[in-house]
Amino acid sequence: MNQQKQLTVVALGGNAILQPGQEGSFEEQMKNVRVTCEQLAEMVVSGEYKVVITHGNGPQVGNILLQNETAKSVAAPMPLFVCGAESQGLIGFMIQQNLMNLLAERGMPQVPVATVVTQVIVGRDDPAFAHPTKPVGPFYKEEEAKALEREKGYHVREDAGRGWRRVVPSPDPIAIAEKEAIRKLVEARAIVIASGGGGIPVVREESGLRGVDAVIDKDLAGERLAADVGASIFMILTDVDQVKLNYKTPEEKGVSRMTLAEAKRYHAEGHFAKGSMEPKVRAAIRFIEAGGKRAIITSLHRALDALEGHAGTTITEK
Repeated sequence: MNQQKQLTVVALGGNAILQPGQEGSFEEQMKNVRVTCEQLAEMVVSGEYKVVITHGNGPQVGNILLQNETAKSVAAPMPLFVCGAESQGLIGFMIQQNLMNLLAERGMPQVPVATVVTQVIVGRDDPAFAHPTKPVGPFYKEEEAKALEREKGYHVREDAGRGWRRVVPSPDPIAIAEKEAIRKLVEARAIVIASGGGGIPVVREESGLRGVDAVIDKDLAGERLAADVGASIFMILTDVDQVKLNYKTPEEKGVSRMTLAEAKRYHAEGHFAKGSMEPKVRAAIRFIEAGGKRAIITSLHRALDALEGHAGTTITEK
């Protein structure tokens, strides 16, 4: 590997693939992904970065679950973790093809791009398994949800007045099962797409790995991927330009740079909303604590500016 290039894990938010208000057709998603990949291609063309890409999968895996539910009388439905694997292939293909085309247009058709269907190991005794909280799949009427609870052992709950949904655990990622394969691909100059949607959750048993129905936070799994492959930069691309303190108050203020100590203090003070910015900042903190050089949080269209220190929020040890 060219040691001059900085190994960078880029975590793409949901807006990279599907925009609010869109119906989610293949054509729409491919168009969105191409725009996203323009930034990624420029990173590669610059010659300064080795790139590993991870991404969310919420709308896509939700649609796969809905297709499962609709067709269950004619085709056997698959477990949630298998649906996650399907979404990794779907989204990986879209990123992979767009990047290959864009790099070829820029005179770099020789750069290999590969998607790795990625398992993420979680603990069998993770407390999350006793307290499922992550809603997945379609909405049900209360009687339907309670029947699924009885018949399939699902955990269900009412979701903000919109109906009843299944909830699953969200355990902490421990390790990337395919980390050695990903490292070897990076060493062979490949752009790797991995750990999509937080990865396929698996537990380690005496007989080997076993898939479990759960959803791992994609930002925390992205950090685990970045640490496991030895990245020096971990960049989370989302729908805001930078991290804000006192968000949506008269004292709201954007932050361009934070030390590790400052990030931990702001996190402890509760500045970041659960389920949105909080896991992103927590993932950035973990990455720096694990020895990473820079964690960056910024919007999709400011990636290159943020890498140069002109946009976003950068977190470093000191």
